[in-house]
Amino acid sequence: MIGHSIKNSSGTIYDTEEHGGFSRSMYEIQMLLLILVILYFFIPTEPITNHDSLITTMVVYAVFVISFRYINFHVRASRWKLALETWAMILFITTVLWHTGLVHSPLLNLYLLVIIACAITLGKIMTLLEVTLIAVCYIYISYQTYSVGIFVPETFSLLMAKFSPFLLVAYVTSTLATDILSARKKITLLSQTDDLTGLLNMRTFNLILDREISRAARYKQPFTVLMVDVDGLKSVNDRYGHLAGSRLVTVIASSIRDCIRASDVLARYGGDEFVIMMTQTSTRHARMVAERIRAAIYNTSFDVQGNRVTSTVSIGIASFPNCVEAAENVLEKADVALYRSKQGGRNRVTYYDQELESIPACA
Repeated sequence: MIGHSIKNSSGTIYDTEEHGGFSRSMYEIQMLLLILVILYFFIPTEPITNHDSLITTMVVYAVFVISFRYINFHVRASRWKLALETWAMILFITTVLWHTGLVHSPLLNLYLLVIIACAITLGKIMTLLEVTLIAVCYIYISYQTYSVGIFVPETFSLLMAKFSPFLLVAYVTSTLATDILSARKKITLLSQTDDLTGLLNMRTFNLILDREISRAARYKQPFTVLMVDVDGLKSVNDRYGHLAGSRLVTVIASSIRDCIRASDVLARYGGDEFVIMMTQTSTRHARMVAERIRAAIYNTSFDVQGNRVTSTVSIGIASFPNCVEAAENVLEKADVALYRSKQGGRNRVTYYDQELESIPACA
């Protein structure tokens, strides 16, 4: 699953859709909670002290759940939004318990829904805070039942025995959720990145580029693509072996990463090609970055079998809306500019404009 935003140029994607999935799960848990309370209202096993107040509580909570879901439907889900929903669940359950038998209410175990939801979506620390809040609510309703008798050893032990499953569920679910989330992130990272360089792979870059194209076309926001091709990688492989060629690729990847902004999207686009997407970037700045990359790699070398290995890169640049009128054509035009850099002698930067394709290519 690909996130909506890129944190840095190293290839790590922070999956914001993950919170979106958690938000949908939270909504389903909230609706389940409401349904369980409604069913209990019609088939109570303990006397309901105030029917009107309980109905009002259910209506208010239903309105909150639905409005909070749909008013914020287009707003990116966040941890604080999810936390607010769990706090509302705790308040709702506590109010329901108040009208259905306090600490003796059969609905006391509804707190488990909050604990499970929090453990799955918010992690161990937030789960601990939520359990603490639930404990405060539990002690409060226990005090309403037993008054000062709550501190009698026999009563206190009974109350703690009833509360201990909440602690156990909180620990087990949060631990499992953390392990599952960690494994999922590792799998996701492996599917999104290039094994050799750790940069984004071609498939992931294309997905990100498609979203940027849609955004740029809709809001007329400028963006630039740089295609970078390693000059002479085959000759390095032939002369020194593929290990030397792989090292050259990693050295160049590191050099490019050092020359761009954290907000730029860098990917390994092929065996000897890299691609960079720069949002909100002027033509002048893109050219400066491209020249900086070219110069940095030209001045970089490493030792193989007592020999100094050096290389250069050819770079093609294309920008929307400057020179490229259709956002979806930017990558293709950057490739055209790259081809002209290679044909023009390599170790150079070529910027695409409409006249470039009207000039015959070198034989």
